Amino acid sequence: MKISQRLSQIDKMINDHYDHIWDCCCDHGLLGARLLQRNAAGTIHFVDVVDELMVDLEKKLTRFFPTYQLTDDTSSLDEAQTSHWQVHCIDVAHLPISDFDDGESHLIIIAGVGGELLIELISSIMTNYPNKHFEFILCPVHHNYKLRHHLSQMKLGLVNECLIQENQRFYEIMHLSTNSEQPIVNVGSIMWNLSQDADKQYLHETILHYQRMKKNAGANIEMLTQIIDDYRALEKSIK
Repeated sequence: MKISQRLSQIDKMINDHYDHIWDCCCDHGLLGARLLQRNAAGTIHFVDVVDELMVDLEKKLTRFFPTYQLTDDTSSLDEAQTSHWQVHCIDVAHLPISDFDDGESHLIIIAGVGGELLIELISSIMTNYPNKHFEFILCPVHHNYKLRHHLSQMKLGLVNECLIQENQRFYEIMHLSTNSEQPIVNVGSIMWNLSQDADKQYLHETILHYQRMKKNAGANIEMLTQIIDDYRALEKSIK
């Protein structure tokens, strides 16, 4: 099963075993299926609001990941491995975390949506379960600086992050936790390898992007100036 570079990188960043992994905005469920194959969690949850997609996905999961899976080492259903998955056609803001025991671990993956929507979704989850421990893996398509700024105010800390290039676009992937004390930096921190041309290119393109925004901005000039200054400080470190 071939998956994109982004999804493959997210898969590589999941090194622990969780009670629940929530593959949100999962589209065709490719990442969740990969996680099912390697038994990355007790239950893999596939979440999207598009009903047709989820009906089709449930049929495929039933076919390829039945409740009981015989392996080379088993000869009967009593010895078979159980494949645990659930399909949810719901808004990510309303994940049914309360349906499960308080002590169970949850990793929530949200990829392929904008930073502003991610702020809303994560804020809702954290508000609904203020005393719950969560981990998140996020891969926004834009508004990374604004997203990082808000995430740092939500009692989240950095576990890991990376920068990848796919189909001539750059993506930041962040692994966060309510238990981590490592700060989330607005412009990114450990994801950068500024000895690489690709990272230099992304940094340069990001500065140009905000400079264009500032040229056409109204009331947000001070904020955009601060963003540009923060990225330029990174740029100066390689000159």
